[in-house]
Amino acid sequence: MNIAMWSGPRNLSTAMMYAFAARGDCAVWDEPFYAAYLAATGIDHPMREAIVAAHEADPDIVARACAAPAPGGARHFYQKHMTLHMIDGFDRSFIRDCTNVFLIRHPARVVASYAAKREGPTLADLGFVQQAELYDQVAAMTGRAPVVVDSGDIRADPAAVLSRLCAAIGLDFTPAMLHWPAGPKPFDGVWAPHWYGAVHRSTGFDGAEGPLPELAPDYAALAAAALPFYDRLAAVRI
Repeated sequence: MNIAMWSGPRNLSTAMMYAFAARGDCAVWDEPFYAAYLAATGIDHPMREAIVAAHEADPDIVARACAAPAPGGARHFYQKHMTLHMIDGFDRSFIRDCTNVFLIRHPARVVASYAAKREGPTLADLGFVQQAELYDQVAAMTGRAPVVVDSGDIRADPAAVLSRLCAAIGLDFTPAMLHWPAGPKPFDGVWAPHWYGAVHRSTGFDGAEGPLPELAPDYAALAAAALPFYDRLAAVRI
């Protein structure tokens, strides 16, 4: 099974990648289209030059690999995708060959976390609009509504929610998904030193999240603009 996990940044996406890698039957791929997105848009991100140099920047090659069997003979192929990376013109036909899941997180939490790593994000940087559009596209291409899971629910009860997620996509849940070794992983993207500090210190999912963070006015407005897109998918989460 090829599993495409669609999220925006700061959505618990790296921890989820680690959880699936810990199963022992999954090859994983960290943000397949990141280098292609940067090369095509020219956008300035931390470690931009290193990312484009180290990873495949041809989106057609990436798309074909996303539809291919799992590398290394693994039974399953988990792909951690960022919705904002799927810009117009990138081949999305591989979606038909994947089991698609949408990982969401409340915009206030995303904005607070993202701004701590890269100041001045825009709505496009956070991927909420693109996530809703991709949800509709996946439903149209596959003929069924894809699974939606909320990072807040996962943190509140990882075993129960991951069990539901695995059941929804036809996998057996294993408690091995709840823990991983601390530190960098060989499958991390080259961007990991900038973004993955907290998850590298972790050995499992953090506990339940507290109240929503207080945001400065500009950031509060950004979170408010993203909220309708989040709410739409949150209404159908497992």
